[in-house]
Amino acid sequence: MKKKSLISLTVVSAMAGTLLAACGGSGGDNNAGAKDGDVQEVANLNKSGMPIVKEPISLTFFTGKAATNGNNFEETLVWKEYAKRSNINVNFQLVPFETLTEKRNLALAGGDYPDAFYSARVGAPDLMKYGAQGSFIKLNDLIDKYAPNFKALMEKYPDLKKGLTMPDGNIYSFPSFYSPEFLPMLIGTPLWIKQEWLDKLGMKEPTTTEEFYNYLKAVKETDLNGNGKQDEIPYAGTGINPLIEQIRGAWGFGNRGLGHKFVDVDPKTNDLRFFRTDPKYKEVLEYVRKLYGEGLIDKDIFTVKTSALYAKGQTGVFGSTINPNPMTQMSQPGYIGLGALKGPHGDQIYSHIKTPVVWPGAFVITDKNKNPEATVRWIDYFYGEEGATFYFMGIEGQSYRKTADGKLEFVDEITKNPNGLTMDQALAKYITWLGGSYPGYVQEKYFKGSETLPESVEAGKKAEPYKIKELWNAFNFTEVETEFNSTIGNDIQSYIGEMEAKFITGSIPMSDWDKYVATIEKMGLADYMKYYKAAYQRYQNSK
Repeated sequence: MKKKSLISLTVVSAMAGTLLAACGGSGGDNNAGAKDGDVQEVANLNKSGMPIVKEPISLTFFTGKAATNGNNFEETLVWKEYAKRSNINVNFQLVPFETLTEKRNLALAGGDYPDAFYSARVGAPDLMKYGAQGSFIKLNDLIDKYAPNFKALMEKYPDLKKGLTMPDGNIYSFPSFYSPEFLPMLIGTPLWIKQEWLDKLGMKEPTTTEEFYNYLKAVKETDLNGNGKQDEIPYAGTGINPLIEQIRGAWGFGNRGLGHKFVDVDPKTNDLRFFRTDPKYKEVLEYVRKLYGEGLIDKDIFTVKTSALYAKGQTGVFGSTINPNPMTQMSQPGYIGLGALKGPHGDQIYSHIKTPVVWPGAFVITDKNKNPEATVRWIDYFYGEEGATFYFMGIEGQSYRKTADGKLEFVDEITKNPNGLTMDQALAKYITWLGGSYPGYVQEKYFKGSETLPESVEAGKKAEPYKIKELWNAFNFTEVETEFNSTIGNDIQSYIGEMEAKFITGSIPMSDWDKYVATIEKMGLADYMKYYKAAYQRYQNSK
């Protein structure tokens, strides 16, 4: 959870402090050497309420950090207060997201890691690998005994448990989990168009791919900002994939969500299909190729960095774009999010929907942890209503207030900062969820990112009638399957990305399509699908 921040995260700060200077937790004397189920450890634990432990303990977390966060988590309002309430002092060892994977891998490979990994984006292959090795502890029984909030969520949403259960039947992590009912959050980055320019052109809001094309073409040919220059950019974004992922539902593809970028279900046979080589998928690329060839897509689409894109967007030249919200990212009001576009064959699916289990490995407890029960209780708090509200909003009267109708809103110091700070900058001293990837449960009622702004909520309403009926979380693979996916599977996916870009830019003619498909098949597509189907069967059978 890109999670979510009111200002997009693309640039990350230098690493604060010395990484993993002190590994492992330092519990009190009567907890030393305690393991799961140990009488001494449990003796210091309160099974419910606060504080979590009777005598203070200390834990150390390897922690992913966004550039928008402050450099000292322990001094933020939420963590200072939670340390008091829980009797657990956490030392957050901050690692910028840009170096997170490298530092995490080095720590795990060298055995030099602390009590837990927090907001550390641990992927499913590593959960399986280090779980099997014993570096990550099994959580099944601990969740059952000490995580009532999370246990209740797994009972309410069975797919949540499916998404977390590894092929060996164990759960090794707590996730970043978006409520399946919070559609604007699952959409994340709608396809936005400029209402003012629609009005000037006398056009209605596009509802088909052809109408969207006509709008982009009119933007290119009209001086809509009235500066006498042809500087309007019909569509702009970072990379071409977000646009493809937004429009391929107009051809019926991607019908199990963004967690499955190459495989979905053939509606005619109800079998898994590798849709990126489907004959009809060729039309998706031909459509985007047409937009690019006619200059309706920003010429810098393949190289522009997000910060540069937003700087350009602040000049008001984008006819359409894809990001969390043009207002919060580019200070550009007046954009509306499109719903599901209807394609040339009548298909109309809003397929650009993320998996609710966004980061399965958002929080992992290691075998260095001498207080696993207390740590499970510590994290479980944030999957309940009280803890989640506290995590995202802070303390009532200090960082937020309740309106007359019971809704929550941040105080003026945050939303209208007297020192000219942006909302993210003002929030940084209160909370640490900016930039996403955090373990927790996200609902609209207490999450106040750009996804809850009126125009984002309206985009969600438009998508609702056409949203994916069966949204899958990502599948988890065995060691053998993971080895294949990281080698041959990765080669197949990389080749597809490279070739799609070449088809779109025109450097390779569409007449090479059959040759392209044949190459993918020779690379090992049959084995790719064999392993995918095996993982799918486990996912379906997981209870």
